[in-house]
Amino acid sequence: METWSQAKRKRLSKMVGDDTEAETSEKSIASPHHASEIRIGKWKINKVILSTHFNIFLYATCFWIQIGTLPYLTKKLGVDPVFFGYLQTTFAVVQLCGGPVFGRFGDMFGGRAAMALAFASASASYLVLGLANTFFLLFLSRLPSIFMHAMQGGQMIVTDLGEEGQRADALGKLGLSYGVGMVLGPFIGGLVTKYFSEQTAAFVACTGSLLSIGIVWAFVPQRTKKIQVKETSGSGVFNVKKILSLAMAPGATFLLFIRMLAGLPIGVFQSMFSVVALETFKLPAEQNGYLLSYVGILTMIVQGLGIGFVTKKYSENDILKWSSFLLVWSYLALAFVTDVFQLCVVMAPLVVGLASSNIVVSSALTKTVSDEDTGAMLGLNMAVNSLIRSISPTVGGYLLKAYGFQSFGYLGFIMLTISTIILFIKLRQ
Repeated sequence: METWSQAKRKRLSKMVGDDTEAETSEKSIASPHHASEIRIGKWKINKVILSTHFNIFLYATCFWIQIGTLPYLTKKLGVDPVFFGYLQTTFAVVQLCGGPVFGRFGDMFGGRAAMALAFASASASYLVLGLANTFFLLFLSRLPSIFMHAMQGGQMIVTDLGEEGQRADALGKLGLSYGVGMVLGPFIGGLVTKYFSEQTAAFVACTGSLLSIGIVWAFVPQRTKKIQVKETSGSGVFNVKKILSLAMAPGATFLLFIRMLAGLPIGVFQSMFSVVALETFKLPAEQNGYLLSYVGILTMIVQGLGIGFVTKKYSENDILKWSSFLLVWSYLALAFVTDVFQLCVVMAPLVVGLASSNIVVSSALTKTVSDEDTGAMLGLNMAVNSLIRSISPTVGGYLLKAYGFQSFGYLGFIMLTISTIILFIKLRQ
């Protein structure tokens, strides 16, 4: 089977030779963007990439500040668990709708505008959350998050500036920066809530997001792509036909399907994780936090260091096949977990398989389309993730109530077995 890169070259060749394509867009090959670099010892670091990593860290910190305080704020306002679930579902659905559109916006107007929009949306969401004194305002605070896709914006920038062969490694390292913020965010949010209030924590997150807008404007150039497209009327940001056509690009539909198939079991497990920790393993809040930190550190190590190492030695197709194979047995082992120690042991291969699969799928998806459409493709990838988050709580709640914690492992075993068989057949040499 041809590689994703070969499929992309064929697609580009067809586009160059198709005269009708010139009627819908005017392509201009710009000179490669050479951003200034700074030296730290023997290391040369691109200022744009460095600022993007710092912004992703800041974004994750602010996001987890408000995520950590949101349950307490809703309880303080008298919101019951059912309506809290509606609130979380609203957030996932809103993000689902905004992801592909945000990607198209970044492709058309550049990385600086996209990142600024993402942080403006985040600051608006946190500001309304800080002002919320009714359930209506809590609900309203979720709506600006439609364009709160800073991680996607960061992926767009490193995809534009980096080399195609190093794309998976670059995307993985963004996960490392996000992970640091994910560790610090709840800690900072807890301190602010303890000594001030839940609303103050939301205002702190809002302030951090406003700071990120300034950093974006100072360090991110208006355009980061090497190829720019001038769209004609009727082919703008909200062009659904264009977005759907990208989803049907050679190889893209298959990869999005694999992302959905492999992502649903872990989405179900994550949505019910707090309930499982409390009811099945009888963990107090402090130990639950330790377990989450353990998972976060594992993810950071795999994304920040592991992905770069394995992509130098193996092809993306091989990584995708064998990470799925690893997940089959990890989920089966999960079904037989009876204590916290066993859970920690099983989480190691589970995190390795999931992190590797997610990063490689994201990288491979950007190679199924031309460079001018990578943002929209990353948006479709994020939309699949949002769709999983939308349906996971319902599926997870039913499985936990009807069949118990073990059902999560069996669900993953079945779905990843299907995924692995498909991958080995489709990606055979």
